Amino acid sequence: MRLVFAGTPAVALPSLRALTASEHELLAVVTRPDTVAGRGRSAKRSPVAEFADELGIEVLTPPRADDPEFLARLRELGPDCCPVVAYGAMLRRSTLEIPVHGWVNLHFSLLPAWRGAAPVQAAVRAGDEITGASTFRIVRELDAGPVYGVVTERVGARDTAGALLDRLAESGAGLLVSTVDGIADGSVVAREQPAEGVSYAGKIEVADARVDFAAPAAAIDRLLRSVTPDPGGWAEFEGDRIKLGPIEPTTGEPLAPGAILVRRKEVLVGTGTDPVRLGEVQAPGKRRMAATDWARGARIADGSAFDAEAGR
Repeated sequence: MRLVFAGTPAVALPSLRALTASEHELLAVVTRPDTVAGRGRSAKRSPVAEFADELGIEVLTPPRADDPEFLARLRELGPDCCPVVAYGAMLRRSTLEIPVHGWVNLHFSLLPAWRGAAPVQAAVRAGDEITGASTFRIVRELDAGPVYGVVTERVGARDTAGALLDRLAESGAGLLVSTVDGIADGSVVAREQPAEGVSYAGKIEVADARVDFAAPAAAIDRLLRSVTPDPGGWAEFEGDRIKLGPIEPTTGEPLAPGAILVRRKEVLVGTGTDPVRLGEVQAPGKRRMAATDWARGARIADGSAFDAEAGR
């Protein structure tokens, strides 16, 4: 089949590589416009655009998915199907109607669970033991289209969202190619999602990644793993925002929520249940470091505490 691929971040690259190596013809890629970053305010291409540039594949960067010039070019290309992985923009009806076999999205959850922008983060934070990826035909309702196929993945006890997403990106790439193969030869049939079991995973903001040490240790552990590496967990200490990597739940003598106990080889913090052992820590203007190095450098004394959340 003739394909136009839509995607933007690095997580889309395994699928893009797999499709370029398949028997299908990749006509172009669609990705978000270049961003301006750095002190020199230079334009930065998306990972998908950079990969396509290396292969000499046409890159389309419409400001909106219903941009008239983009729609005209898409009609000229005449794709049979448009695979999508983390494109990052809503597709309107005018866009959806162009390819004969529609836009086929690879979504990193077992639909209808965790529709939305952050399904992997939501699965880790919720403590799901099994997650996966689904391919489905995009419709106007968010992530609600009929499903072609799924792959499953066990969520490890120490998985971060980043590590889990990397695995799903690889296994999902194979699923996406097999789905496109099946659409081409008529061997796959999309099935409507069940009405039961629908859940949503909205975009995670920085404020959502703040640690409340009054919560149970298990919930804090899941929160920090779910926001690693992005946007990164944090807590306030003496008015400074301290970035926190994943922690390790422990058992031992209880500490007051947020209270810090510095030992020679570990830094413990009290929670609503058992203490947790801090991993990597990053203070403002500093590099990431072991919590023990942070505590020594900042001369943190026993009895110090992380600030409580406002309003608590």
